[in-house]
Amino acid sequence: MEIMSNSCNKSKILIFGGTGYFGKHVVRASTSFGHPTFVFVRPATAQMPPSSLQLRGEFRSLGVTLVQGELEEHEKMVSVLKQVDIVISVLPVSAVPDQIKIIDAIIAAGNIKRFLPSEFGCEMDRITPPLPPFEALLEKKKKIRRLIEASTIPYTFVSSNCCAAYFVNFLLHPHDPRPDIVVYGTGEAKAVLNWEQDIAKYTIKVANDPRTRNRVVIYRPPGNIISQNELISSWEKKTGRRFEKVCVQEDELIKLSQIVICAGLPSPDNIAVSIVHSVFVRGDLMSLDLDEDDLEASCLYPEIEYTTMDQVLDIFLVDPPEPSRAALE
Repeated sequence: MEIMSNSCNKSKILIFGGTGYFGKHVVRASTSFGHPTFVFVRPATAQMPPSSLQLRGEFRSLGVTLVQGELEEHEKMVSVLKQVDIVISVLPVSAVPDQIKIIDAIIAAGNIKRFLPSEFGCEMDRITPPLPPFEALLEKKKKIRRLIEASTIPYTFVSSNCCAAYFVNFLLHPHDPRPDIVVYGTGEAKAVLNWEQDIAKYTIKVANDPRTRNRVVIYRPPGNIISQNELISSWEKKTGRRFEKVCVQEDELIKLSQIVICAGLPSPDNIAVSIVHSVFVRGDLMSLDLDEDDLEASCLYPEIEYTTMDQVLDIFLVDPPEPSRAALE
């Protein structure tokens, strides 16, 4: 198929995984910045849920071109890639190894100016190994990194830290006003919780920035660095309520992660415990010190007025986003 566009001065962006939890925000950000945007999607079926059909309809109304196909269709991917400039993968956890097929197609096309693989999350090359099976997932992502680095593909690796809406729902349960809140570890470890729409905006900026070519960019806006105890305290002040804190100690999480492994739970259920341990007990997102050689998104793009965690809680107070387990998928 031939892709046509009137936005001659904007890079053309092809997104894999654009109908997922985070992917839809990337698609919307791309169109909001005026980029001709294309989403590689599986062919529609009669069994597709109404929400998926509605999202595809929204994309079409935004001028997005939906390219229907499978990752196994190498020639189709190559033909589409030859007509775009930038590729962003936001494929789910289960499909991380399938990015090899995208890499092969990009190499065959030979024209892509930037590739952002589905990484996001933590800066995997600079943290100590987390609990399995999160460690196994990071190893799969590292394998993709090494393949890209060994190729001639221009890339940017993104460490976007955590999705704020997902983890506020997970930690505070605003849709289920219970009298208690679980605190993992001491509650003092600092995490970085970024609003999903802001992560998407930074990602589109990063993908088009010559300064970020063949670099890692870390998303660490200062207003989004927060501990569990600080988050709970802010939520108590905003709601006028007091919550009983139920502490889950580190050794309990370690035991639970071992139980999960023995139970053979599928992804993403098998990684949730080890992610919680990494982020909220060990504080891995803040374990690395940024120096003058590191690229940090809020410093690179001060024109983007990011949503602080205080503002995120205000949003949850008025119109809380629906909880979703899909952020880990």
